[in-house]
Amino acid sequence: MTAVTESHPAVSPNVIAGLLLAAKTTLSQFELPHPGAAEILEATGAGRTRAYEYKTAILVQLEDLARPVGRPASSAPVPVDIGPLSRQVLRFVMDHPGCVSRRGAKRQRYSDDLRDFLLGLWEQATLDLATFARAVQVPLGTFKDWLRGTQPQSAEAIVKGPNTITEGDHDIENEPTVTSSHLETICAEWKSWQGDFISFCDHLQKHLRLPYGRTFIANILEQLGVRSPRRRQGRSPDEKALRDAFETFFPGAQWTGDGSPITVVLNGQSFTFNLELMVDTDSAALVGASLRDEEDSAAVTTAFADGVETTGARPLCLLLDLRSCNHTDEVKQALGDTLNMPATKGRAQNKAHVEGGFGLFQQTAPPLEINADSPTEQARQLLLLVFQTWARTLNHKPRPGRQGQSRAELYQAAAPTTQQVDQAKAALEDRLEKQQQALKTNKARTDPVTRQILEDAFMRLDLVDPTGNLGAAIARYPIDAILAGIATFEGKRNAKTLPDDVDARYLLGIVKNLALQHEGFLISEALLQARLQAQDLMLRGLQRDRDTLAQTPLEPRERLKALLQRALDTDRRIDRLFWLQDAADHLRAQPDEQRSGLWRAAYRRIHSTFRIPYADRAAAVHYLATKVVQLD
Repeated sequence: MTAVTESHPAVSPNVIAGLLLAAKTTLSQFELPHPGAAEILEATGAGRTRAYEYKTAILVQLEDLARPVGRPASSAPVPVDIGPLSRQVLRFVMDHPGCVSRRGAKRQRYSDDLRDFLLGLWEQATLDLATFARAVQVPLGTFKDWLRGTQPQSAEAIVKGPNTITEGDHDIENEPTVTSSHLETICAEWKSWQGDFISFCDHLQKHLRLPYGRTFIANILEQLGVRSPRRRQGRSPDEKALRDAFETFFPGAQWTGDGSPITVVLNGQSFTFNLELMVDTDSAALVGASLRDEEDSAAVTTAFADGVETTGARPLCLLLDLRSCNHTDEVKQALGDTLNMPATKGRAQNKAHVEGGFGLFQQTAPPLEINADSPTEQARQLLLLVFQTWARTLNHKPRPGRQGQSRAELYQAAAPTTQQVDQAKAALEDRLEKQQQALKTNKARTDPVTRQILEDAFMRLDLVDPTGNLGAAIARYPIDAILAGIATFEGKRNAKTLPDDVDARYLLGIVKNLALQHEGFLISEALLQARLQAQDLMLRGLQRDRDTLAQTPLEPRERLKALLQRALDTDRRIDRLFWLQDAADHLRAQPDEQRSGLWRAAYRRIHSTFRIPYADRAAAVHYLATKVVQLD
């Protein structure tokens, strides 16, 4: 087939392809022979996007030809001049070395300043989004992610993190002696660098011929005080602090129950059951067990009945977690006079006895893998038999910490007096009464306006709270955290980033985290004010910088940008709070008609700083919002 460009040298291949595509539409309507779109594009050598744009333009022209004579014909699409816009971006890149870097064949990384600059250009642009992205040389999908305020990350980047050293990229074992000129070069380059740390190290090694590895460079920058790397927090000593925090009375006074999934492999097929266990809190005796398909009310009642049959008596109290199946009417009837006490949320020692029983079972029991033909019920009965054998053996094992007495001996030897029984029962009833009164008090203290806000939000977000417990739990937090939590939940739902099957408990978690963040900000704010009043030497540099900035004549938007830039450039919480306070004061001082636009600029600048974790960015926005719009 002869190339179209040879027959029509004065016509663009894209125009010819658009004409043939327009003709193909009409030919297909009359069921006449015609080439496919791929054949047209291959024969003409045209680009798909431009060819279809010309196809649309040609069809529009055909509509104009069918109109009555004298009607003005529509003008052909005028090419858009994107040169000035591209030159602005080029000028910014030349003034900020390292603000964009390429890693691999296609991946590019952009600095926060460049991202903010491009987003600012987009607010003033009159082009469509695709043309604008082509003019600034940013992939359209990437720019859409920026507009949504999310950070595009690959799975590899999420797993490894931004500063992970990959294979073949390691520190030099024998670092050369660093000279003062090298130190000056590294420090000067870092101050003007706009890219990430890994690209900076590559820049030093490849372009400046400084033979230092990443760890060595990181240590130098940290010692010079110009870069503070983030380090993971160590483990908290809560395990030691919570020892011996559970009050016990005597064997038989209180049991604790819980369930755990146990898997049996039979001929290569896995069967998972729920093992419900009852443990005496004083003697640690394993008194009852039940094995069912799932953790439900029947599992609790069966294990409790097994414990009563084993010991010959009901306990005074049974401690169960807050799972709904543990506090149904069926469970209450099975317990009879036994108190059903819910475990305190967030205190692991409440169920330490039963968790310890599960742990011992998993350490002692052999692998539950059976190579024999048997149905599901046989697998269940076999697991129950193995567990009962292990539990009864453990109950009769001497315990050195209890004068050599076994769990069974401790339980059977218990002979509490009537006074001890009455005292234990009174103490347990008093504890249960305090918990119930605490719930009533929290509900009574709830502001009716807050409850109304929550009810409206629950209805709008299709959240179900039949008992009202979740709404009461959320209402205990400050109104700022509640409003921010509702906005966060609704925003995630609109962006379709909520996990599947979430309910009001997810909203409760959001509000709780925001309240803790806000509390941390208030504590830091009080500490900052105390240090400022005490004329802290460490903060004088911040005050001098603020005074210098205050004397510099700047437009409101530029001053806001300078304040936020200082807040986002620091890794110190107290420094960031210092500048965020000034930014909030600056926003409050602006007229109402300008405050909205400045607030959008502040929000955009914070969320375009991707080097800061999303949680920190959200916390900064939340802090600014609570300071700029204060609720009575």
